[in-house]
Amino acid sequence: MSHSITWEKAGAPGILTIDLSALKRNYRRIATTVSPAKAAAVVKADAYGLGAQVVAPALYAEGCRDFFVAQYAEAVILRPLLPRDAVLYVLNGLQPGTEEDCAARGIVPVLNSLEQVMRWRAAAGVVGERLKALLQFDTGMSRLGMASVEAEALAIDPALLSGIDILYIMSHLACADEAEDPHNAAQAEMMRRFSSIFPGVPVCFGNSAGAFLGESYRGALVRPGIALYGARPTDILERPMEPVVTIEARVIQARTVPAGTAVGYSATYVTDSERTLATVALGYADGLPRTLSNRGALFFKGHRLPIVGRVSMDSTIIDISDLEPGMLALGSLVEFIGQHQTLEEVAETAGTISWEILTGLGHRYFRQYR
Repeated sequence: MSHSITWEKAGAPGILTIDLSALKRNYRRIATTVSPAKAAAVVKADAYGLGAQVVAPALYAEGCRDFFVAQYAEAVILRPLLPRDAVLYVLNGLQPGTEEDCAARGIVPVLNSLEQVMRWRAAAGVVGERLKALLQFDTGMSRLGMASVEAEALAIDPALLSGIDILYIMSHLACADEAEDPHNAAQAEMMRRFSSIFPGVPVCFGNSAGAFLGESYRGALVRPGIALYGARPTDILERPMEPVVTIEARVIQARTVPAGTAVGYSATYVTDSERTLATVALGYADGLPRTLSNRGALFFKGHRLPIVGRVSMDSTIIDISDLEPGMLALGSLVEFIGQHQTLEEVAETAGTISWEILTGLGHRYFRQYR
């Protein structure tokens, strides 16, 4: 007898489906595009909300060997789940006190400041072996990385990097999603200057968008993130990445109300005629942005069902008056993201970006990987 739990038996309010085959094809497309450069995978923030402990091994099976996370704790979780030839990089570098543990686990930090360099050099002395690292330089984003004067200090005094093997120098593009933005070329020029200070050291530069901007924006290793998960990373992409995520939510209740009925918190919507409404088990705690109140929609079999009233924490009300009576009932599934409404369309309507939608998905869905 099978004891597997189905989403119906789990009583889940909705289903989050992650298409691992589409994920792998997106990776392969990027890897082919950037060749002979290598393609890494950014799996930070729990693989953009989709489950790094499943996503990272799937990408490894597709040939990926380089994985970037943001925080050291993320790398600690993934390290035992990936073979030893997989390299884990920590974009934010290390907080004080974690250096020796990081060295013991074979995790590679990105060094973003001279202080992080000094601490990693000290750790190499303590463990008695050379340690690997990346050096990040700020080319015009002012977020992470060292300035030109710090790069020159490292180049002038090689002792500052004693005990450290620099695998790549890197930076991050700020405007690559807009291909014609002049800031892209300015950052590329800055990256060439940093590269000239460290001749012979490979460059890690392109993000998802940078992977499609051309060779000068890639380096030897690119770091795609959002493109892997099905979002459109740049405005010049001729065909979209394959969708990876589908989200459906269950109906809790359906009923007909008369004209003049107030709907939702603060009564921001009042019916102007008799309407049929359905309450769906999906709210802002599940990643449905509150900004979709009175402007977004869910879908059922191709029918657009407007959100009416304010999105609540655990539920949202939709107008189903255009459906035939009885089409939606207790337990019926309606689409949030999927065939009729893309991730980008949801984000645009909500006034945000696809990154925020994915990473904001809650944990109450029944998750299934295909």
